Amino acid sequence: MTRTTSTMTPSQTVGPFFHYALPYDAGSRLVAGDAPGAIRLAGVVLDGDGAPVPDALVEIWHADTDGKFPEQPGIYDEPTGFRGFGRCPTDADGRYEFVTVKPAGVPTADGDAQAPHIAMTVFARGMLRQVVTRVYFDDEPAANETDPLLRQVDPDRVGTLVAARAEGGYRFDVHMQGDRETVFLDVFGR
Repeated sequence: MTRTTSTMTPSQTVGPFFHYALPYDAGSRLVAGDAPGAIRLAGVVLDGDGAPVPDALVEIWHADTDGKFPEQPGIYDEPTGFRGFGRCPTDADGRYEFVTVKPAGVPTADGDAQAPHIAMTVFARGMLRQVVTRVYFDDEPAANETDPLLRQVDPDRVGTLVAARAEGGYRFDVHMQGDRETVFLDVFGR
């Protein structure tokens, strides 16, 4: 009897391929730059050593200024209104930037009030699954204080979920690991 054996090989790292198939020209614009209330949400994706991640992909989705989600986002076309979803690759310095609007708060499924926030996903090399977080706003202190999700976060780490007001919008850096690691949500039930 002939026996066949297989040789185990090391796993290949995931990525970096995000810049080749997933970005699209209008991806980082959820509204036109001259739309009323247009803001920029920008930042840097950093690894555990604080070095920029030049080949990550950042996605955001959120409600509009009235707390409504679009029914048909039309994500691949230039936005004519608010489309609710955006995708942006990081550049060589780990930077991303979206043109969007600041959302209104939306209620939870139970009807509890939530602070205005943007949902964010980051895909990066070496990760088998993307990470999911939220972006809150530093100029919403009262709403942030009562937000159901933020109330569950260790007070010392809440700041990792809050974007700082910056010229033309807000800055939100994503720390993938390390002392300043962004709080990521367990949406996959790992």
